[in-house]
Amino acid sequence: MTRNNRRVFLEQSMLASASAWAIAQGATTVVAKEAPKKVSPNERISVAVIGVNGRGGSHLAGFGENSSTEVTHICDADEAVGQRRCEEYASKHGGKRPVFVQDIRKLLEIPEIDVVSIATPNHWHALGAIWGVQAGKHVYVEKPVSHNVSEGRRVVQAARKHNKIVQTGTQSRSAQGMQEAIAFVHSGGIGKVQVARGLCYKRRPSIGPAGTYDPPKTVDYNLWLGPAPESKLTRPNFHYDWHWQYSYGNGDLGNQGIHQMDLCRWALGKNTLPTRTLSYGGRFGYTDAGETANTQVVVHDYGDQQCVFEVRGLPTPALKGASVGIIVEGSEGYVVMTSYSAGQAFDKSGKVIKEFKGSEESHYANFLTAVKSGNYKDLNADIEEGHLSSALCHLGNISLVLGDNVPASALKDRLSQQWKADHIEETLSRVMEHLAENKVATDSLSVQLGKTLQIDPAKEVFVDNPEADRLLTREYRAPFVVPKEV
Repeated sequence: MTRNNRRVFLEQSMLASASAWAIAQGATTVVAKEAPKKVSPNERISVAVIGVNGRGGSHLAGFGENSSTEVTHICDADEAVGQRRCEEYASKHGGKRPVFVQDIRKLLEIPEIDVVSIATPNHWHALGAIWGVQAGKHVYVEKPVSHNVSEGRRVVQAARKHNKIVQTGTQSRSAQGMQEAIAFVHSGGIGKVQVARGLCYKRRPSIGPAGTYDPPKTVDYNLWLGPAPESKLTRPNFHYDWHWQYSYGNGDLGNQGIHQMDLCRWALGKNTLPTRTLSYGGRFGYTDAGETANTQVVVHDYGDQQCVFEVRGLPTPALKGASVGIIVEGSEGYVVMTSYSAGQAFDKSGKVIKEFKGSEESHYANFLTAVKSGNYKDLNADIEEGHLSSALCHLGNISLVLGDNVPASALKDRLSQQWKADHIEETLSRVMEHLAENKVATDSLSVQLGKTLQIDPAKEVFVDNPEADRLLTREYRAPFVVPKEV
C-alpha cells in the first residue's frame, strides 16, 4: 500500500470527527408511516431484496424458494440490474413479478413489506439495516454488517431498540458440520485452544488501471454512493471491484475473509473485541485501481488466545488442506475446516480423529423462524455476532493503514519487538516464501507494517489513541448519514 493510498483512506474514506463515536448530524431517519403489521406464524411474509447484482441473486433464490415468503419488491441503484432480476424472478415463479423501486428510501415507506434483505456494497449495509428497522422491517443483512466499527454497534442498538430481528449473512453458522466442529473444539476435543487461523487464499487478479470512468447510464450514481464521499469512478469495472477500494469495501478481509474471521472468533469462544491488534501486508504483484491489501496478515490478541488471519490474493497452495477455511490449534491436536461445513480433527501426530460434515440448514429459513417467533435468540447469526466479527476485520485495516513502509528484511525484528510468539514468526516466514514464489522481489520489497493498537473491548475504542479512534467511524455524505439516535 502506497502512502498516497493511505492518504486517500484517511482523508476520504474513514476520516471522522474528533470523537470516535461522534457521528455527523442531520441524518435522514426512515420511519414507518403506520405501525408495521405483526408477522404471524402462518402468514406469508413479504420480502424486499435490496442490491441484486451479485450476492442478492442468492437472496432472491433463498426467499423465493421458501413457502412462507414471497419476494414482492426489488431495489437496486442500477435500474437495468433491478429490472432484469424482476424478470428472472417472474419467470421462475409463475409470472409473479416483483415491483422494482430504485430508491431505498421510497421502498422503506411501503408498509406491506415485512422484511428487507440487504446485499448492497458494504458501505450501504449499516445505513440500510438501520433505516430498515426504523421503518418497522425485520432485516437480513450481508456480511460485513458494517463499513466501520462504530456503525456496526449502532445497527445492534437499533435492532434492540426497535425490537426487530436482524440476521447476519454468515451462513456457516447454520451449517451442521460447522456447528459440530465448533462444539467439538469447545468440548476440549483438541485440548486447550491456543490459536485460531483464518485463511482467505483466494486468487484476485488486477482490477485494471486507475483512471476516470463513467458509471453505467442505468445507475443512479448518487444513490449508489449513498454514505460514501462524493467522488469520481476510478475503476474500470463498476460492479464488484468496489471491494478493493476503501470508500466502499474492506478488501478481502470484509469480502470473503469475514466468513472465516467469524468462525475463528466462534472457535475461540470470544464475545468481545481483542485487547490489541496488528496487521501487515500490502498490494503486491501488480499496480491497479485497487487500494486494499492483496497480501495481509492480521493478529488479534485475546491474552490467553490469538486469532491469526491471512489474506492471499496471489496464487498459493493450501495450508493443511485449507485454502478458504480455518485451522484451530489446540494443545492436543487441531481442527481443519476446508469449507463452510466440512472438515476434520487431527491429533498431534496428524492422525484423523473425527470428521465433520452434514446437511446445511437454510440460513434464510433460520432467519424466518426468528421473525415468526419474535425472538432474536433463535438466530444462528444475530446482528451482534455480525458486528463483533466485522469489527475484527475493520480493526485489522485500521492498524495497517496507520503503519509505515519498512524493508521486508527488517520485518521480523520489528514484529518480534512487540509480538513474541512462534506462530507469528512462522506465519511471516510463509508469507515471504509465498511472495517469492510469485516472483515478488522480497530482497528489495517494502511492506506496510501496521501499528500495534491497544483496545478497550468494553468501550470498543482504542486506548489513548485519538488518531486510531477517528477511524472507528467516517464522515457521512448528507442525507445518507448513519443516525446518531437509533
